[in-house]
Amino acid sequence: MIITVTLNAAIDKSLSVPNFRLGRRHRTVEQRTMAGGKGVNIARALKALGQPVIATGLAGGATGTHIVEQLTAEAILNDFVRIREESRTNTSVLDPTNGEQTEVNERGPSVSEQEVELFRDKLLYLARGAAIVVLAGSLPRGVELDLYATLIRELQKAGVTTVIDTDGDPLLHAVRAEPDVVSPNVLEAEELVGHEFAAEEERLLAVREIVELGPREAIMTMADGCVADVLIDGKSSLRRARIEPREPIAKRGSGDAFLAGYVAARYEGRSPDQCLRFGVACGAESTGRLGAGLIDPKEARRLMGAVEVGAVELPAEVS
Repeated sequence: MIITVTLNAAIDKSLSVPNFRLGRRHRTVEQRTMAGGKGVNIARALKALGQPVIATGLAGGATGTHIVEQLTAEAILNDFVRIREESRTNTSVLDPTNGEQTEVNERGPSVSEQEVELFRDKLLYLARGAAIVVLAGSLPRGVELDLYATLIRELQKAGVTTVIDTDGDPLLHAVRAEPDVVSPNVLEAEELVGHEFAAEEERLLAVREIVELGPREAIMTMADGCVADVLIDGKSSLRRARIEPREPIAKRGSGDAFLAGYVAARYEGRSPDQCLRFGVACGAESTGRLGAGLIDPKEARRLMGAVEVGAVELPAEVS
């Protein structure tokens, strides 16, 4: 079983608005409302890929009820802790004429210590039957910044593989807890290591720097694939996975689809290269859809043939 954790779950509204301009009145040509938050998006994609998954986290108010109802309607197993304050609603506006996407994410609810403790107990109970736990997305207000780190340490004691995808201070605390896998995008990785990346070599060096902070493996997602420092036969290996970028309909949620594909392949016991290849294929396939976590498994598997994966070496002067 795979568990996804979404502590700041949301209702995501995705709107397609041609020639979108600030300060003007517009009408949508397409719209979609879905349960969201990174962990929820990953669970949706894992469900589409035929993997056993349970989505858990925190949900409150009428919005929280809507989130749970939507997941249930999609036949995604879920078990959320109900909280007092209202869960958030996020809005994404895509201009299909130029591919630009504007996102407005609400801050979300404030969560009490008691509610956090209830969730911790639920997660550790669910984890008894889990092989992998994916902790993803932002933390709600009122939660300690090291919560993910605390959960990672407790899950590791239970022998569960831990995957983390967040940003900022929660990510910094989390990597120090030594999760099995951390998967930032470029901006999140730059913030984590403290500098920007101007070249491919710097991105390769960055995933190695991230591993030195604590996690066993690090994967940095990019528009054309990913760079990764993974374990092969117990040894660290730098890998580059690349696909020719597709003309996207919407980029939102492509990182979630990547991680779902990677986790699905890892759950099946695939090789590190196969895990990266399937992750990149799933991420690329998802960009053709309005709405996060939506992928066509058959198309994703077809795209695997277009993904190049191989070992790379750091130049001698930076290795």
